[in-house]
Amino acid sequence: MNGFSYVWQGFSLMWRPGVRRFVLIPLLINIVLFGAGMWAGVHYAHQWLDGLLPGWLEWLNWILIPLLFIGLMLVAYFSFTIIANFIAAPFNALLAQKLEMQLTGKPTPEDDTSLWHLTLKTVAAEWRKFRYFLAYAIPLLLISFVPGLNLLAPFLWFAFSAWMMTLQYVDAPAGNHLLEFDAQKSWLKTMPATSLTFGTAMTGMTMVPVLNFFALPVGVCGATALWVERRPRPTHDSVKR
Repeated sequence: MNGFSYVWQGFSLMWRPGVRRFVLIPLLINIVLFGAGMWAGVHYAHQWLDGLLPGWLEWLNWILIPLLFIGLMLVAYFSFTIIANFIAAPFNALLAQKLEMQLTGKPTPEDDTSLWHLTLKTVAAEWRKFRYFLAYAIPLLLISFVPGLNLLAPFLWFAFSAWMMTLQYVDAPAGNHLLEFDAQKSWLKTMPATSLTFGTAMTGMTMVPVLNFFALPVGVCGATALWVERRPRPTHDSVKR
């Protein structure tokens, strides 16, 4: 259950003096994008799903439509999360920096880096995560269109979303310490229960209207607390990003 506790910590940490002002931009980005996603879902999702099922499965509408709708919402919300994180990546890294300095009293290796350099570094990291996402998302999307197999799609999407959520938010503090994406994955796999519960909580949060507006800063703050308490030992300052 540790992952859930870090999400809860994220809620309280984002309001700390000296940290609040770095939450504002990620919060505004999330509100705009998730607001657009919710509007699109309400207006288009059900209409698209009604015409998706073949005639011989119409009698299963009452089961399949809710499952497919959940799967579609997971795809939509996670896609908007990726976009939001891509846009807000430099600000997420800055938020993680300032919060870690408060929690540890020590500057991160990126503390003296200009915002421009931070932007280039974080955008490159987001692109690597996006390619990793596509490698698994495309097969999952194809499964969503296969009758019978599409019953599994919502559950597979949820598990994959939970893993990607953890990778997404942990990259903010871990990236500040120059830890490469592959090394981040290896580290998270050493604590699968914590990684899964953190990602599960964040995935669930993105699906709750209004609460999902706060997902981005909460995720960054929670992941930073996770990093400070459980980061790899010895430190990896020598690892090049």
